[in-house]
This record gives sequence, structure tokens and C-alpha cells, in this order.
Amino acid sequence: EDDAELRSLVAGRLREDGFEVVEVAGGNALVDRLANAMTADGSLDGFDLVVSDVRMPGFSALEVMTGMRRMLARTPVVLITAFGDPKTHERAKRLGAALVLDKPFDVDDLRAAICALVKRR
Repeated sequence: EDDAELRSLVAGRLREDGFEVVEVAGGNALVDRLANAMTADGSLDGFDLVVSDVRMPGFSALEVMTGMRRMLARTPVVLITAFGDPKTHERAKRLGAALVLDKPFDVDDLRAAICALVKRR
């Protein structure tokens, strides 16, 4: 999430729920963090879930999902967007997003979705 205030709010609430949270401000930083967590079998080490804004500086979340499709295959991805048109939702689902939430969204709804996805994993 490139909006520092929203990123801090979501991260803080998730930490309250007991999650370890890694924050990044843009697509390039997201790619770097995920690439550094890649294991020999192509999965992610230490990430149970990825939450990302769709439109960010650098790579968009959809570009990240396209380029890192194999790596993200076993890791649920939740996307948030202020541009929640049907095409964006459809593309995100096609790329494997577990959930797409439109802004503004209720942080408690996001938290509940994340808890459910992590439990299922």
C-alpha cells in the first residue's frame, strides 16, 4: 500500500491480531521482499499471505502477480483497490487473488477475511 496512513492502520490492526507484518510502500519493494523470501522450490518462506494495493508506484499488484505467479501459487493474495471496476476484479481473480476489496473498505472485514484465509491454509 503506497498510502502510508492506510498501510499503518492495516498493519497495526493485523499486529493486534497477532500477525507479523512486513510493510512496503510500492510494487518494486514488494517484488524485492517476495524475491528475497523465495525458496529453492519456488514458494515463499515466511509469508502466509500477501495483502497489496492494486495500483502502486513501480509495479502494480497485478504485474507482480503475473510475474511471480508460480511463487504466489501457494500463498493467498488479497488485493485492495480504489479502482474496483469489473475488469480489475476479473483479472485479479484470473491471476489467483483470493479476494479483492474496493476502497473504502471496513478494516474489520479485511481482518476477518485474512484470518479465514490463514486458517484455511
